[in-house]
Amino acid sequence: MAVRAVRFDRYVIDTLMPDLIGHDRQPSAFVVYLYLSHRAGPGRQRVVAVSLQTIAIETGLSKSAVQRSLRTLTRRRLVRAEKASRTAVPAYAVLRPWIRR
Repeated sequence: MAVRAVRFDRYVIDTLMPDLIGHDRQPSAFVVYLYLSHRAGPGRQRVVAVSLQTIAIETGLSKSAVQRSLRTLTRRRLVRAEKASRTAVPAYAVLRPWIRR
């Protein structure tokens, strides 16, 4: 199996990581942000449809930790969740407010 390199904006590591982990004391929020960023991939449309359970399984976090993390990321305007219906799997838009367009 080939190893694939993943690139992240320097801001994510230099600023966002210490802010979420050190200041907000939410390392799980940083892990969820990295996970969603990776799943969303590069490009302008950085959206990924994934369930809470899938995020929990694939990150090794509990479902409640994922829910708490998503609340933090939404409050910080780093992620936006949209649902087609009340029971639909959410589509998470991974936001990068530090990038000016």
